[in-house]
Amino acid sequence: MARDASEELFDVEDGAAVVRVHVQPGAGRTAVVGRHGASLKVRVAAPPVGGKANHAAAELLAATFGVKARDVELVSGERSRLKRFRVRGAEIEDVEAGLRRVLSEAGSRVGEPRRRPV
Repeated sequence: MARDASEELFDVEDGAAVVRVHVQPGAGRTAVVGRHGASLKVRVAAPPVGGKANHAAAELLAATFGVKARDVELVSGERSRLKRFRVRGAEIEDVEAGLRRVLSEAGSRVGEPRRRPV
């Protein structure tokens, strides 16, 4: 059976999803913007100083998967753009559904202007 595109973005370790994330810090807004290879690409407004971007990415993932921020743990990539976050408190099916939803929403924004004319 072929894997769902969202399944390529995470692994299951000890019953929890570990999501591969490509983080772009210092962006104009915090949002999931699509894929970056085999990673979920997110932009965060927080700067890459003192773990602020990592914290912002964890909060975004918590909101994406409907868990508390404390249930999203940075596993690797503290000083890299490529990171792995463990998501606890969410069923694997919920993680898949959350990834499909945000990827779909990100795809619908492709080509939209960054700022809407007034």
